[in-house]
Amino acid sequence: MPGLARHDLDALRLKIAALEKRPLLAEGAAMLAERLGRAANDRGENADPLELLAAPNGLLHEVFADEQRQSGAALGFTFGLARQLLTSQRQAVLYLQLMGEGQELGLPYGAGLTQFGIDPARLVIGRIDSMTELLWAMEEAIACRAVAGVIADLASHPKALDFTVSRRLSLRAAAAGTSAFLVRYGRGREASAAKLRWRISPAMSGELPFDPRAPGIPRFQIEIEKGRLGDKTQRAEGKTMLVDWTENGFVSVEPKRRTGTAVHRTAPSSRPVAAPLGHRLSQAG
Repeated sequence: MPGLARHDLDALRLKIAALEKRPLLAEGAAMLAERLGRAANDRGENADPLELLAAPNGLLHEVFADEQRQSGAALGFTFGLARQLLTSQRQAVLYLQLMGEGQELGLPYGAGLTQFGIDPARLVIGRIDSMTELLWAMEEAIACRAVAGVIADLASHPKALDFTVSRRLSLRAAAAGTSAFLVRYGRGREASAAKLRWRISPAMSGELPFDPRAPGIPRFQIEIEKGRLGDKTQRAEGKTMLVDWTENGFVSVEPKRRTGTAVHRTAPSSRPVAAPLGHRLSQAG
């Protein structure tokens, strides 16, 4: 089958595995590691960290931000990863959060997602009472062949989400070909079976061509804390990169200084100065 592209072969492989009811698991992870590191092997170099952003479906990801106020960056990055997994067969992304954490985290903004290629009609939102029920919903959604990705946005660190649970999520994701994303906050890290762990922080956006002082498209500072897809990808651990999220996906950028117009400040007056009235009449007394 020389005419088949690599992604066509991968899709055919997943369909055959589904018919045979046989999980890909370790074999699939080995193929993924080989594919990501092939170009680097040819050059005698390590795997390019940027290639991990194009990781295919069937993986468990952890996306961390140091603080909850950076939740927009963490969730935006996660949606960027999930968007590239949408296909004609897998048309939905499921977003889950605990009912009690809704006030802290808010909800995804549909109009904003539209600007970056995600149709809000493809997003299913679930607000669930307990962590036990959320994990049950997550596992059931992973098993659904119409779902491209399942995102659990968690403000707290529940004890129910331990290594055993993450291992079960990872195995189910590999077997079903559906990616799962755990969005977490804080500097603490727990043992988990996630294949990839990302540390995300917002970065100053680039300039717009029509107004250098206006904010540009979203930009993320990314650190790869975990990349357990093989020896080559593990060498990317600890590396950082700066990327923009565009309507065509993630684009790597080189850090450079922002060249905005300088703001000239006058020295403060030694005594109070009354402000002029809006109708420009002379001020009384």
